[in-house]
Amino acid sequence: MNLSEKSVENVEFMIEAIKEKLKVLNLGAIKPSHFDEEMYEELKDIYDLVMKKASFSPNEMQALVEELGNLRKNK
Repeated sequence: MNLSEKSVENVEFMIEAIKEKLKVLNLGAIKPSHFDEEMYEELKDIYDLVMKKASFSPNEMQALVEELGNLRKNK
């Protein structure tokens, strides 16, 4: 998968990968449909960070989830 290209499919892939890696319990809280391509670069940065680390402290997890919340569409 070429994540350098902005696409709905790439957004979906990254969100699902982040949710799996962070073991998000409330899977409905973070859906690919909550994000659009306008925030692609920011989402890609979060994805890259999450994929590089093996584990996360509770504070890191909270910060990541909050940041994803900030990137959500305001619709």
